[in-house]
Amino acid sequence: MSGKGNKMRIKLLPICFGILFCMNIPTMTYAVTETVSDKTLTDLRKRNSVAPSLPISVLQKLAWQPVNTNAKQTVILSHASLQLNQGNIQGAVAALALPANHGALKITLSSLIKDRQVYSPNVLVLDEQFRPAAFYPSHYFTYQQPSIMSADRLEGTLKLTPALGQQQIYMLIYTTHADLQTSTEMVDPAKAYAQGVGNAVPNIPNPIARHTDTGTLTLKVKSERDTGNILIGHSFTVSEPKTVTVGSTQLNTVPSQPSSITPETKPVLGDTEQYFNEAIKKAIRSGDIDKALKLLDEAERLGSPSARETFIKMVKNKE
Repeated sequence: MSGKGNKMRIKLLPICFGILFCMNIPTMTYAVTETVSDKTLTDLRKRNSVAPSLPISVLQKLAWQPVNTNAKQTVILSHASLQLNQGNIQGAVAALALPANHGALKITLSSLIKDRQVYSPNVLVLDEQFRPAAFYPSHYFTYQQPSIMSADRLEGTLKLTPALGQQQIYMLIYTTHADLQTSTEMVDPAKAYAQGVGNAVPNIPNPIARHTDTGTLTLKVKSERDTGNILIGHSFTVSEPKTVTVGSTQLNTVPSQPSSITPETKPVLGDTEQYFNEAIKKAIRSGDIDKALKLLDEAERLGSPSARETFIKMVKNKE
């Protein structure tokens, strides 16, 4: 019996190593593949490439769920969740409020594939006044293969920098009529394993995940010192038409409420400069020098002439 047991263990070892190796294959990105014709796919993407126009009254009535930075959060979207059926938007949505006074934000949004079904997310980012500022259509969130720590999923990363003077910004996650007519092609585990070990890839069909109006989302939100992000909101009072940023491109939209405020010629508004100086003082008083440095960096990036002097004086007084 012991000899047979040893042979059995020997046979099982390659299988176990194969499974572990497959799970450690570097993540590869696959474009969303639909089961519709190329022309229909092009039409659907055109419809999804335009930021939705939602009345401020509708947005204000949504129950916005607060999100903390430096934390992972799971959002379950079901038929009992918040629903929004406006224009092309259909089904359950996630309405999230992000802190706007912690500096730049890096947000990794994942939609998990389960039982060959997945929620295909679109994201509209709004400033504190519910004005559209950034838009990420569903094809921005691409298929990612599973790893040891992650399942099959659609995933994308958003980098946002809230403008000064705001307490929070908003992120609306939704799916559309167009998304529900398409699907996502996954990668068969046998193919992934063959690619990883250099074997011939078997000629077998990949599984298809159907897009649904419910699903499971995960968000990883963290603060970062990155000044190259998309600016959310206005640091200055402006009367120009708002621009909605779509990924790395920009899409001009007509403002929902015309403004008659004259643009300010100063590099930084007085109240904004004072806000930063007070925040720097408060951070140094509490001993949080790292936060004070981040505030200084952001203030100077926006043209503050007094932030550095405030920082130096506070540090000297602290000594």
